[in-house]
Amino acid sequence: MLASQRHERILAGIREHGAVRIADLTRDLDVSDMTVRRDLAELAEQGLLRKVHGGAVSPQATSHEPGFEAKSAIALAEKRAIARAAARLVTPGSSIALSAGTTTHLLAIEIAADPRLRPLTVVTNSLPVAEALHHAGDPQLETVLTGGSRTPSDALVGPLTEAALASLRVDQTFLGAHGVGVDTGLTTPNLAEAATNRALVAIAGRTVVLADHSKWSTTGLSVFARLDQVDVLVTDDRLPAPHQDAVRDVVDQLVVASPSDAPRPRPSQQPAESQDGRTSR
Repeated sequence: MLASQRHERILAGIREHGAVRIADLTRDLDVSDMTVRRDLAELAEQGLLRKVHGGAVSPQATSHEPGFEAKSAIALAEKRAIARAAARLVTPGSSIALSAGTTTHLLAIEIAADPRLRPLTVVTNSLPVAEALHHAGDPQLETVLTGGSRTPSDALVGPLTEAALASLRVDQTFLGAHGVGVDTGLTTPNLAEAATNRALVAIAGRTVVLADHSKWSTTGLSVFARLDQVDVLVTDDRLPAPHQDAVRDVVDQLVVASPSDAPRPRPSQQPAESQDGRTSR
């Protein structure tokens, strides 16, 4: 296959899905990892895509919203590390809200797998998050799913969602974001989702943002929160030090997670040991 043909296939994948993965391109194009990386670099130089860890996304960041599956493939190891770190911020006996997003979905998986975090009430407007929590099959893990209209990222948004959230109050809201910046704040390309995210911030005693390093070169169409409204920001260690320093000047707490950190051992099923393990951290 000629380079021009590969480039067209790559761009077609981005137009259709909003993102492409290097591993998938290597298999689909039947070329080496190095060839794919070189192709992506050439297309990025022409402004036809934007390289991210593990693949590439559309350069039209302000208004295009990739689907949930496409976004799930980007910076996966970093997102898993962020989810593990965020799970340590969850207190049993509390109520939390989880926004839509691939990293909040991974946090939901962590919560579902950890009985030390029970009892817990989780409010969410995300269908994948609700499904992950439901699979735990634990009556002490209560899930409240808002109604609303479905977006490409499998979020429920709109007047029904906002009305449901307005009647609630949670201890913490864990938010994902399409883009993050010290000056721009938290952004998303979906106007309706931005309104729902503002409602999630409004009902929270504390706001925690989960954002991997790739979000810092992206800006969405709509701003839903300023960075100084964020209490805790959890990111990964690929975020450059100058960005980390800038965040610390604005946010109360910055948590930097590393994919190289070993996952926490799964807790014992003994209730007393589980509780002791949780409180000792």
